[in-house]
Amino acid sequence: MEQAKIVVVGAGPAGIATAVEAKEAGIAPVVLFEKRDHACDTIVSLYHKGKRVDPVFRKIKLEPVGRLSFETETREQFLERMDKVIKDYNLDIRYSSDVRKIVIGPESFRVVATSGFEMEAPIVVISIGVFGKPVKPNYPIPKEVRDRVFFSMPQDPVKGKKILVVGGGDSAAETVCFLSENNDVTLSYRRPEFFRLNPINTRELEKRTSCGKVQLKMATDISALDKQGEKVLVHLNDGQTLSFDAVFYCLGGSTPRAFLESLGVKFKDNRPVTNEFGETNIPRLFLAGDILRGKGSIMAAFNSGKMVVDGIMKHYKELVKG
Repeated sequence: MEQAKIVVVGAGPAGIATAVEAKEAGIAPVVLFEKRDHACDTIVSLYHKGKRVDPVFRKIKLEPVGRLSFETETREQFLERMDKVIKDYNLDIRYSSDVRKIVIGPESFRVVATSGFEMEAPIVVISIGVFGKPVKPNYPIPKEVRDRVFFSMPQDPVKGKKILVVGGGDSAAETVCFLSENNDVTLSYRRPEFFRLNPINTRELEKRTSCGKVQLKMATDISALDKQGEKVLVHLNDGQTLSFDAVFYCLGGSTPRAFLESLGVKFKDNRPVTNEFGETNIPRLFLAGDILRGKGSIMAAFNSGKMVVDGIMKHYKELVKG
């Protein structure tokens, strides 16, 4: 297994800034995992050609505190700038490598990506995306069962329950695999077979299905939910009814919160709890960029990279400089 001092998940502005600041601090090797085949996907995907990229956000201009900064420029100029940063600092970015699993060990993390890459490192920095709203079903969720219906992982551990997970994508498979460790889990998917699961999730789901930890209900559609005592009664379009202790929806539009909570990251007021350096309640696991403070400016993302590396050097210098 490959070894690194720091693994950065996400090669957007915050992830790139974190890697740059780490290199400036003399930390090596630093490896970035990026699920797309290019860096700065938000700019690539959501900014039209010629769109202005501005360091001012909501009329607030932040002064740079680290190595990276920029003035107002076009989308193309900004992406060219970031490509130059990547080349000048010789950043090790593993593209098309979506991180689906982080195993927390006593002294290091094991980071597993869909590309097949596995990396071990004492420090992990997560800088993926921004929080959004999950997709909800087109039928109402009765208020009597809303405390048993979830769109992300709850903060309190779920054990000894009969659970239904609804969905057929990677987030649904990951939720099933995580919950099946301590619960009786059924997965409901509207199609007769999966068609977009990554290989790691496919193998994990097949393994749990074959040993009886997970039951599959394929080609099923849910029409309604009702209360049945302390359980949720699920009505299927074919007339069947099933009861569960809880229902988890994974219908797309999922946010990093479910991923972070599956690792044990604590939340308060819908935000992850961190110290002044972006370190979570899990020692040596840091957050950077929008995932840390909510949607903000690119300059704030750059600055968060410097803040994170300052925290790493203050508290874990012996781990990354040894």
